[in-house]
Amino acid sequence: MNINKTVNGNELTVALEGRLDTATSPALEAELKNSLEGVEKLVFDFASLEYLSSAGLRVLLGAQKIMNKQGEMIVRNINEIIMEIFEITGFCDVLTIE
Repeated sequence: MNINKTVNGNELTVALEGRLDTATSPALEAELKNSLEGVEKLVFDFASLEYLSSAGLRVLLGAQKIMNKQGEMIVRNINEIIMEIFEITGFCDVLTIE
């Protein structure tokens, strides 16, 4: 998985490429831990994300909890497979999806 970050003022965009699973989610979790201070808007761009496992969902939920306290979190460019995962798990009700 590749993680591409773009900072624009107090907005952080994180574009993910590949698979967010048990093997790669610790890297994203560590990256977010070091990047969210002072961020008021966190945007995930999933245009190039191919797969999302329960480990990835856990990282997203953790990020959402942090951003609930300091701003907002948006998930964009979701493919049909990942959208189905969000629907089945109820994450559609938790995340802001554009």
